[in-house]
Amino acid sequence: MFSTPLFAVVFRIVLTVLAFASIPASAQLVPSAPTDDQAEVATPTDPFDRETPRDAVTGLLNALGDQNYSLAANFFDLADEGAQDPADRGAELARQLQAALDSGGSLLPFGALSDDPTGHVDDELPIDVERVGTFGDEEDAPILLSQSEGPDGADIWRISSETVGQLEDRGTGVEEAGELQTGEEFMFAGAPLQDWALLLGIAAASLVVFWLISTALLAIIRAAVSDREKSLLYRLASAALPPLSLILAVIAFHLWADSVEASIVARQLLLRYIGILGWLGLVWLAIRIVDAIARVITARMRRRERRQAVSVITLVRRSVKVLLLVVAALAIFDTFGFDITTGVAALGLGGLALALGAQKTVENLVGSVTVIADRPVQVGDFCRVGSVVGTVEDVGMRSTRIRTLDRTLVTIPNGDFASREIENYSKRDRFLFNPTFGLEYGLSAAKLREAIEIIERVLHNHELVDDEDARARFAEFGTSSLDIEVWSYITVSDYAESRLIRQELLLEILDGLESAGMAMAFPTRMVHLVRDEKSELSQS
Repeated sequence: MFSTPLFAVVFRIVLTVLAFASIPASAQLVPSAPTDDQAEVATPTDPFDRETPRDAVTGLLNALGDQNYSLAANFFDLADEGAQDPADRGAELARQLQAALDSGGSLLPFGALSDDPTGHVDDELPIDVERVGTFGDEEDAPILLSQSEGPDGADIWRISSETVGQLEDRGTGVEEAGELQTGEEFMFAGAPLQDWALLLGIAAASLVVFWLISTALLAIIRAAVSDREKSLLYRLASAALPPLSLILAVIAFHLWADSVEASIVARQLLLRYIGILGWLGLVWLAIRIVDAIARVITARMRRRERRQAVSVITLVRRSVKVLLLVVAALAIFDTFGFDITTGVAALGLGGLALALGAQKTVENLVGSVTVIADRPVQVGDFCRVGSVVGTVEDVGMRSTRIRTLDRTLVTIPNGDFASREIENYSKRDRFLFNPTFGLEYGLSAAKLREAIEIIERVLHNHELVDDEDARARFAEFGTSSLDIEVWSYITVSDYAESRLIRQELLLEILDGLESAGMAMAFPTRMVHLVRDEKSELSQS
């Protein structure tokens, strides 16, 4: 009933294979026999798995659920055996304990039980004593475990002799209650079917009640808020109330189930695995709150045109969500009884293979941090990365997406993106205006000077041209024209606006040159024909 699920067993097998695969091959050639010293320090193991308080309670409940009271007897400290046979006495004590727990007693939930061989050291109890529950509502009647050396030399936890004495003092009343409860009832998974129905009904009622409450509160807030898109209260409420109702339902079930007289086996099983819903609710709540806060902050950053901050917020949001999912996965594995410490150690043995396999992933993650920290581009920037030209749409944890001029979407891994030459056109504070005007041959030097003056006058008269650097100079005698080179800057940062101003300047310069009677040259070629007089005389 409380055994490890199939996939956890498979996962342990995989980790074991990794551990053996990571052992050096030289160590497998000739196995060496352990020395006497190694045999002496070998750690003894307990066949009933009672090394920690959690294991002891879980094993005891498994035995009670199977009604295997002979097995359950091994979980009691029967140091003072007396006249009665220890096995019979232990089996009788197991029945009495189950009856006492079914009649209102309680045990700590699975997650609250210590999984450390030393138990909880900060509970103000002796180091070898652990409190794991109570008999009914009597706070002065705790259920205690005590640690001692077992028959095989291992330190084990068992129901303490003090608790055994309390069970024997309760005596016949507890025994009769147990017999009445388990007389002719239909049993399922070690507990009466009616107890399962009662506990599942409590769980369902808790979920429905808190879901209705959260729905009503959200409807009230929705009616009270006029602008839902801009309301932080509505965003947080709509994000938090659904998962919060699940968390509160789990808490209510924990409190309610402890006050119900039902089979301890059914109660502990449901309390153990319903904790998974609690963890899922916490992660769900945290993820929704992170998303809601991220959306509000992102909207503010976009209004302020702080596009790089949007990329940082996106990366942080995704990282936090991944971290939350990892924490939830570890908690769920722990609930299923998987030893996280052993799993992490086994994964550490195969860490080299994992690192080699995830090399590109790590490279892309480092590239993401580099891109965000160095800020060569931001979301919305028009840039050229290698041979790709387009607008940055997203800077993610693994890759950057660019929308090209052909409206295709190019995805570049951040490791590759950070190592490329990046040209950011959106960062220009001005645009170069550098045309060359070719005037036709035949103009006099005076006319050529007049043309230069006309061009410079147009540049200096325009308010969006930088006067300090604006100039026009006769550059050279071209193949087909007299070339005047222009050098100036248009003082705008928007590309579309710069093209409009460039058009205005070109048209004004053309108007000025045409008004002065000067025309643009076009490619021409002059051919000179020379008569060869000697050839003509010889022919005549």
